[in-house]
Amino acid sequence: MDDSPFKPSFFEREDESDDALFYALPRMVAHIDEYAIEAARRLYRELVPQGARLLDVMSSRYSHLPEELAPASVVGLGMNLEELQANPQLTAHVVHDLNREPRLPFDDGAFDAAVITVSVQYLTRPVEVFRDLARVLVRDAPLVVTYSNRMFPAKAVRIWRALDDRDRATLVASYFRYSGGWRDVVMADVSIESGGYHDPLYAVWAYRA
Repeated sequence: MDDSPFKPSFFEREDESDDALFYALPRMVAHIDEYAIEAARRLYRELVPQGARLLDVMSSRYSHLPEELAPASVVGLGMNLEELQANPQLTAHVVHDLNREPRLPFDDGAFDAAVITVSVQYLTRPVEVFRDLARVLVRDAPLVVTYSNRMFPAKAVRIWRALDDRDRATLVASYFRYSGGWRDVVMADVSIESGGYHDPLYAVWAYRA
């Protein structure tokens, strides 16, 4: 039973058209700059176990995984087939709309780690998704969520757009809390300083209880 304090209106969007239409055309670009990409790689290098069976949730053209991670497999779950097919770090891919169906098309305990890279702001049913992510991960497996200040505003949920970057970390932490099945939630600013403007990167992660 969902005992979260979230109202359905929190997850409304400016553009409520079918997500499949919005993502029908491939976007073969990185959605964050080189500094945020490197920050993501450093964090994944630290938190994702070597040789893991990794699930890249809401995946696209790039996964931003460090090469030395050497995962046993990387399954990308995303919305655009062409983007997933063009991603060289994926060993398999699945087209799946989590806003339409939060249950993941995988067996219990199928993965040793999961990441959501700069996409969590688009989830309209995040507590359900996080609950099912706990199901498909083995015990003690990390789920690492990273985000920046970039987004497609029309598809980002209302509550995300209403918060600042640091309060968004608290929001993501609440997804872990209310979905259950997680321990040791951590929130961090993992941005790399460049001496000038660059995309920030924030992270929230926890482990399968």
